[in-house]
Amino acid sequence: MSIGLSLVVPAYNESKNLLLLLERADATIGRRDDAELIVVDNGSSDGTGVLLDHAMVSRPYLRKTRVEKNQGYGFGILSGLKDARGGVLAWTHADMQTDIGDALSGFELFRNASDPKKLFVKGRRYGRPFSDVVFTVGMAAIETALLSRPLWDINAQPTMFSRAFFEQWSDPPWDFSLDLYAYALACRRGLEIRRFPVHFGARAHGRSHWNFDWRSKFRLIGRTLGYSFELRRRLSNAP
Repeated sequence: MSIGLSLVVPAYNESKNLLLLLERADATIGRRDDAELIVVDNGSSDGTGVLLDHAMVSRPYLRKTRVEKNQGYGFGILSGLKDARGGVLAWTHADMQTDIGDALSGFELFRNASDPKKLFVKGRRYGRPFSDVVFTVGMAAIETALLSRPLWDINAQPTMFSRAFFEQWSDPPWDFSLDLYAYALACRRGLEIRRFPVHFGARAHGRSHWNFDWRSKFRLIGRTLGYSFELRRRLSNAP
């Protein structure tokens, strides 16, 4: 089959959520002949790899990428993107806070675009706790000021772009700053930014590996701000 969309989902010890994710994938991506789902076993130790091996037997749309040692959220995504076969690449989360079917809504924007290579698509979250919205607004204001371009809801999923855009990337970050890198670079390259609403709910199982209290949020702020100054320098020097 001809692969139009490759959706990458990094999974670090998310075996319980993956069972639900695969059920949803069967009802969405699994009904198409132009899309693939790449789940990245990002150094998991909870049987994620075995679960995926069994799941792939009856799911031709499903593929697995294995990262032996977890080196970060971004590293896992990049590993999956390198294995992707589609012309439109995307990623989203494995924790079921967003619907995996959202990527198909985003894919339609590419299918209807006059020039898909010039399009960059992200979700726009709704239904989140007020405290998380406050955090997002604050980070958006800071990043917009630092990088001199409007950036909103930076970590919303899915994130979608053409293979041609991905092939232009240079030294992307291996942590959660990957969302910022891709979004800011798309703005710098003059891509058309399209957003569409996605519902953001609670995790189905387990606890976030980073967003579990205000202390973790402030650590993320510190890491992101440090990378933002580096990214501002790189973008100002980019052709």
